[in-house]
Amino acid sequence: MEHYFGAHTVDTGGIHMAARRASNAGMRALQIFSAIPKYYNERVSVRPERAERFRETIAATKIAPERIVVHAAYVLNTATPDDAKWTRARDGLAKELERSTTLGVGAVCFHPGAATDGDRDAAAERIASAIIHALDLVKGDTRLLVENTAGAGTTMARTPEEIGAILAHVPKRLRARTGYGLDTCHLFASGYDLRASADTLSGVLDAFEEAAGETPGFFHLNDSEGALASNRDRHMLIGDGMIGADAFGWLLADARSRGIPLILETPQLDYEIGDDDDAPDPYDVQMMELLARLEKSA
Repeated sequence: MEHYFGAHTVDTGGIHMAARRASNAGMRALQIFSAIPKYYNERVSVRPERAERFRETIAATKIAPERIVVHAAYVLNTATPDDAKWTRARDGLAKELERSTTLGVGAVCFHPGAATDGDRDAAAERIASAIIHALDLVKGDTRLLVENTAGAGTTMARTPEEIGAILAHVPKRLRARTGYGLDTCHLFASGYDLRASADTLSGVLDAFEEAAGETPGFFHLNDSEGALASNRDRHMLIGDGMIGADAFGWLLADARSRGIPLILETPQLDYEIGDDDDAPDPYDVQMMELLARLEKSA
């Protein structure tokens, strides 16, 4: 299997323009927002013409729909014990899955939120309940994937055991439509020293695979501005942060990085690009060149 590199590209001009910018950077995977990520968006749908324009654009690229990830809104706290907030988060997650299914993408990734009352076992059940609700409500092939977190405060999914606990509460009939993904910055910020050695990195992946019962459904390829175990979710270009480029080469040498979206969430140089400008971001081009070199040496 191959490596499928992509990025969360700037969507100025529409999500179809994000796809064109990724394609013009030589990418074969993509991440987008389906709605403004600072809102719950529990009543926001995708207009048919927007979905059709996106699907037509993707068909003209080398980005297969199954290698597209939609990142859910940051405000969705499916772990909260507050019933009103949990219901809004649950409904927002279900609506996200509906929008993403309409767009025809492979997966939705989401941050599961925080156990603000300190009861992490109950929080895992609440997260799973939101996943079950979304999957029962929205039929299709789009998967709903838990993303590991940087470990700040009472956030959930920072350890293999927590991701395993969340997924263990999802019934077998739905398990094929859910899973998890790993962000390298979040791993490092949570205390996993990916830069130590290839064996250390492999051991981290082993722990998540054992706890979850499966391999990751995606990777976010981000270097870290913060130090090891800092719990800081601050992304940097690969090689410019505290992790360093070597660890990403070790990751690419691991078979678990093949056949799934490998998404850069690293800084963009031009956030003010014009609506009709589909030029790839220079930083994305730089990262693609670096990943090609790392892949060759892996």
